[in-house]
Amino acid sequence: MEKPATQIAHRLGQQAEAVCRHYLSKGYREGRYWLVGDVRNQPGRSLYVRLVDMEKGPAGKWTDAATGQHGDLLDIIALGQGYHQLRDALDEARRFLSLPMPTVDADQHRDRPKSKVPAGSPAAAQRLFAASKPMRRTVAETYLHRRAIMTLRATDPLRFHPHCYYRPSKDDAPGTRTAWPALIAAVTDLDGNTTGVHRTWIDPDALIKAPVASPRRAMGNILGHAIRFGIADDVMIAGEGIETMLSLREVMPAMPLAAATSSAHLAAILLPATLKRLYVALDNDPAGHAAVTTLTQRAEPIGIEVIPLVPLLGDLNDDLQERGSRQLALDLVAQLHLADVGRFLE
Repeated sequence: MEKPATQIAHRLGQQAEAVCRHYLSKGYREGRYWLVGDVRNQPGRSLYVRLVDMEKGPAGKWTDAATGQHGDLLDIIALGQGYHQLRDALDEARRFLSLPMPTVDADQHRDRPKSKVPAGSPAAAQRLFAASKPMRRTVAETYLHRRAIMTLRATDPLRFHPHCYYRPSKDDAPGTRTAWPALIAAVTDLDGNTTGVHRTWIDPDALIKAPVASPRRAMGNILGHAIRFGIADDVMIAGEGIETMLSLREVMPAMPLAAATSSAHLAAILLPATLKRLYVALDNDPAGHAAVTTLTQRAEPIGIEVIPLVPLLGDLNDDLQERGSRQLALDLVAQLHLADVGRFLE
């Protein structure tokens, strides 16, 4: 009898083009292959996926000519989504294929206690991210749509937890709920390793941030790391919040972005060795301006040009909501390096 992984990889191969369009959306079909830059869905054509059964092998098999990596579509899901355990990739594939989740494995492990990990540790953060699910058709997706953020991708480091634990603080009202729906974002280092998560608790009725004292909190190892959208090379934008970064992607879909989660963490963000120009998306407050000053002092001595992107309102998401994507793009033209206007701005 075939193993579950083999069966699911075969099922994915039968729908190879649909899988590629979903998980490798920056690629395109050329003949009998799907071409894309790499398993992280970067633009390019070095990775090619076989879309039909051929003499060379079955549909769904892929090879990255640049790195020599190869595998099947289950590997694409695991690598692209950052899963470190096979069962997480299998569950994601089952959701995509609309297959029922297994019950036998749950029975086998029902009496086996979960190993404990320290609260707030990177391991606890990884466990929370693994326990979350894709954002599509969830409260988290609607929350972002209501903030004028429409461009969401399967490869984004964003997931959804329907009942994420919230620990009330002394600033919360008595009787504050201890579980809310939450947008869960993976915080990663420069090599793509998950070091923490960021949680945004959401009021499921009002579709705004939950009415708690701290609707946003991070856990794990955050200092120096970020929530990354795309892989930076010579140019990138860094900022504080997820919504700020995703607002910029509405008008610069190919620009690598990094959300540092706070002004203090933005000032300390680690920069790729290949970086030549760093844009900093300001939050229009003293902490935001101080972060830019600190980053400039760190970056310029090592040859990185720092350019602030200044909103007209409180932050760039406010600008997007109030002024629209076309006006946001026009506002950015005068702030971007001329070479980057043509390269990134739509």
